[in-house]
Amino acid sequence: MSPEGFAIIGPLALKVLQQAGWSVDAIGGLTLGADPISYAISYASAHTDHPLRAFTVRKEAKSHGTGKVLEGPFQKGDRVAVIEDVITTGGSALRAIDAVRTAGGVIAGVLALVDREEGGRQAIENVGIHVVALTTASQIIRALDTE
Repeated sequence: MSPEGFAIIGPLALKVLQQAGWSVDAIGGLTLGADPISYAISYASAHTDHPLRAFTVRKEAKSHGTGKVLEGPFQKGDRVAVIEDVITTGGSALRAIDAVRTAGGVIAGVLALVDREEGGRQAIENVGIHVVALTTASQIIRALDTE
């Protein structure tokens, strides 16, 4: 959640989304891990031809306020990239996917900051959703080993 983190992750993740060719309208994932990444990407997209709206997926609807599971400018019919900070089992992404679909969104794919390579990517891909990760645990370990 540092300014330097936002400045690096936002533009990089936006570029990866564009390279994936998903043409999404909105981005978001399960709170709290996905929130800063989604917001950084949204901010990075502000001055592009297609700004992306960021939203948050609550773990459960609150009994007060709006009572929504999805908070923010999500709109029914949006093509969405579900955002993850770290994929381990895939459970958080699958919960977010279910919430977005229930709210009328269309899932284009899952974008993760880190794939821990512990089966989560496969669990998500087993339900027909493409996954892209900015890096993997083994890439991080190799980079640390070369220092």
